[in-house]
Amino acid sequence: MKKLFALLLTLSLLLVAAGCGTGTTPNASAKVINVGIIQLADNGAFTDMRQGFIDKMRSLGYSEDKMNFDFKSANGDTGTLNSICQTMVDQKKDFIVTIGTPASQAIVNMNSSIPVFFISVSNPVGAGIITDMNTPDKNATGTSNAIPVSEMFKLSDKLTPERQTYGMIYNTGEVNSVTTIKNAKAYLDQNGLKYKEEVVTASSEVQQAAQSLVGKVDALFIPNDSMVQSAMPQVAEIAKSAKIPVYGSSAVMVQSGAFATISIDDITIGGMTAEMADKFLKGTPIVQIPAITVSNFTTVINKTTADAIGVKVPQDILNSAKVIQ
Repeated sequence: MKKLFALLLTLSLLLVAAGCGTGTTPNASAKVINVGIIQLADNGAFTDMRQGFIDKMRSLGYSEDKMNFDFKSANGDTGTLNSICQTMVDQKKDFIVTIGTPASQAIVNMNSSIPVFFISVSNPVGAGIITDMNTPDKNATGTSNAIPVSEMFKLSDKLTPERQTYGMIYNTGEVNSVTTIKNAKAYLDQNGLKYKEEVVTASSEVQQAAQSLVGKVDALFIPNDSMVQSAMPQVAEIAKSAKIPVYGSSAVMVQSGAFATISIDDITIGGMTAEMADKFLKGTPIVQIPAITVSNFTTVINKTTADAIGVKVPQDILNSAKVIQ
């Protein structure tokens, strides 16, 4: 009888150790959430957005033992981008984070059942990622960074007045760029200003495009284009030599040598998308997590570039701007 009691006690202890009899699935609390992070190309803005997302998730309690991030960049190649998306779908990630429009379009077009949280898509509806910002469909939601085009040109008028012709470099394959350029053209047309365009299909073409505009334009406006942004240092150097101000669409463009911008904070927008993912993980359906258009813009000035092109920035603007030396 003693032997039988000892045997039953041992079995009971083994069951408790395995998690049985506790009302929970064994190792359920130890499940790691696997997150895929995808972007078309590498640039400083995307790096900040990605880090902003990861840091915010960590601060929300998703430590390394609870959440794993699998980051992949397609290095500017759309074929590679589609392959990355397919791999992450096959791996059945718990959810996928996309940075920028091309990556967001690519994964949503896969029509998988995996939730998608996008960061910094300037026109989610126009890109076909969702059909309604307030009630997101297609199992995707996230943050939008609509570029304040009119404010950008008003800033140009304050900093570098009497500019009559703007050069614009962009890739027609990125709907975010096309949307921004369309808005820029509308503003310039309404205000009697001229513009010249250079369309590129690869980052290797950007430098030549910038050189071709020298002598034809008074300033450059660069939209939120990942392909052009990756070549911003080369564009900035060409413009400096020609004493042409470059107005970019992100703070990272200014850090890379562009003269000025009015933009969102890239780390902040990544963190905002993380908060949306947190809501989903806590039980809120994606359709009840509206996509957000971020509008807390900041003027960013590159003082070194200003000195190089001979522009004296008014003190009142310097006082309220983020200044990069």
